[in-house]
Order: sequence, then structure tokens, then C-alpha cells
Amino acid sequence: MQPINVLVSGGAGYIGSHTSHQLVEAGHNVTVVDNLCSGYSWAVPESADFHQIDVGNIDAISNLLNHNNIEAVLHFAGYIVVPESVANPIKYYDNNVVASCRLIEACHMNGISSFIFSSSAAVYGNTTTSPVPETQTPNPITPYGRTKLAIEWMLQDLSNSAPHNAPMRHVSLRYFNVAGARVSGELGQATANATHLIKVACEAAYGSRNGVSIFGTDYDTPD
Repeated sequence: MQPINVLVSGGAGYIGSHTSHQLVEAGHNVTVVDNLCSGYSWAVPESADFHQIDVGNIDAISNLLNHNNIEAVLHFAGYIVVPESVANPIKYYDNNVVASCRLIEACHMNGISSFIFSSSAAVYGNTTTSPVPETQTPNPITPYGRTKLAIEWMLQDLSNSAPHNAPMRHVSLRYFNVAGARVSGELGQATANATHLIKVACEAAYGSRNGVSIFGTDYDTPD
């Protein structure tokens, strides 16, 4: 594969940093943008061009897209804690939706035609089908899930606006519980407080917390 110039937003975070390392190892030229509100600069590949700026800074993003001749954007930046989104929805709409709109606008203005968005299975809401098919109608039940779906719609609407606008090919990745670390051990889920089930379960197994809380008693499952 021919090397391309890629911008990774949230590239100092858990999924973004792993993706950045894989892109570097595949021979691509990687630019990382992260405001470090939850990411770590040490997680960014040494050979990547790192910029500590917010994805909502449309002027700074536009300058980077032009200066580094970016051909594709991978968007991982965003707040992800579901309970926090319920307690403070405006914070999530501002950071996830408004900032993403500015990033997408910068990409549109600068002719970026390839965009990968880090969405979430939270867009599905409560489902009765397992495993959940991709064709399941989205019905998010939390502000976090709704912000992710809003960004998906934004990208879809922009794609559908061709031929009035330059087409933007996009993919939205709807993750469930993400887990794992690099084989080298240099990268893993490094947040100070566990907010995801798998890290909570690992801490309980390791003995650093008393146990795992299970909420609800009306599910016909072995637990």
C-alpha cells in the first residue's frame, strides 16, 4: 500500500494511540491532534507530528490539513463517560457534536474525501437481539449515544449532499467494550479511574477493587 498522510484526532487516547502506532508501523505519515484532556503525550508515536490543539479549532485544523497535505482523517477525539453525559449533557454536546462539526467543516473546506469516525454501539440503545446486527435501527438512550449518532448523521448528510458538494467517503465504527494492549506492553488503557466494564473487571480480578457491581435483577443471564 502506498503511504498516505493521515490526521488522527484524539491520537493520544486509548484507541487513537493504538491506531496511530499501527499506521506508523504500516509506513504512513501520521499527524496527531489531541488537547490532552484525557490522553497522554507519551502514548503518541515518536515519529508522529503531534499538535496539542482542540479539534474544534477550525483555523488550526485547516492549517494542519494544508501544511501536512492530509489525505484522510480518523476522528477518535471525544468524551466517552456515559454517566457523566447524563449528568452534564451540554458538556457532551459541545465537545462531541459542536467540535466534531468544526473538524468536519475544516475537512470539507480543504477537500478531505476520506473520513473514519469513532462512533459507539451506544447508538443502538437497549436491544432485544443478540448479537446486534449493523442494520439495527439506532435508538440511543443516553446523551453520549445521541452525540455519536448526531455526528453519524452529520457525515451522512454531507455525503448525500454530492454533487452540490465534493463527496466525502466515510465509515462510522460502532464499538462495544474495547479492550486490550499492545503486545509490547507499552500501551494499554491508562486512565486513572476505570470507567469501562473490562478494566473494572480486570481490577477486581487483580484485587485492586472489591468487586464488580451488577445493576438490575431482571436479566435472564448466568450472572
